[in-house]
Amino acid sequence: MVESIARVRHIRVTPQKARRVVDLIRGKQATEALAILKFAPQSASEPVYKLVASAIANARVKADAENTFLDEQDLVISKAFVDEGTTLKRFQPRAQGRAFRINKRTSHITVVLATPDVVAAGKAAKKASK
Repeated sequence: MVESIARVRHIRVTPQKARRVVDLIRGKQATEALAILKFAPQSASEPVYKLVASAIANARVKADAENTFLDEQDLVISKAFVDEGTTLKRFQPRAQGRAFRINKRTSHITVVLATPDVVAAGKAAKKASK
């Protein structure tokens, strides 16, 4: 019934490190994912936690707008991915007048929450198209 999307862009976490955290929660229930992220030791877990919480709030608002019942326990992370953002290029002085480039990478993180019936409908549509 309900599908909600939350995105954060230009977050100062490298995409490789953010993907490690996002891989932990992909396919899990939203409330379970919040519990996993709360105790994950990685630094990228905090922005991903906030993003999943935002997606849950978006689903609640969308359900209220459509006048449908939403049980937050039913929400599943149907898609979660990390794209590479812009890279900030900085220079550090080195010996003999040389310069060393430092790349400060950023990420765009996207989380899509859906109820199980939407996930099942999406899988059925993929099978029908093949």
